[in-house]
Amino acid sequence: MIALPAGVKVWLVAGATDMRKGFDGLAALVQMQLTEDPFSGQLFVFRGRAGDRVKILWWSGDGMCLFAKRLERGRFVWPQASHGSVALTAAQLSMLLAGIDWRRPVRTAESPQLAV
Repeated sequence: MIALPAGVKVWLVAGATDMRKGFDGLAALVQMQLTEDPFSGQLFVFRGRAGDRVKILWWSGDGMCLFAKRLERGRFVWPQASHGSVALTAAQLSMLLAGIDWRRPVRTAESPQLAV
């Protein structure tokens, strides 16, 4: 995974997106449907109808980047909303891209109760 700039905002675009769209089509969705600036340096994450593909649009400062991932098994966890966007942290994005349910991560160990 490419390292994200510190403090970058990550937005999941609710609903299904036509995965045939490229740089310009996705940037137009960000600008027209979300009324956000696609050149702001924020990450915009789109999911296809089948749920097994995502695309991430990001302006790196000198060019537009488009990343894509397809899960071989399973689906990416997505909000139930059909429009708008949902903010994520960089850690939640990492979980999402790994196919983990970022909404309810389960810790593998309990917190310590006593120091001695």
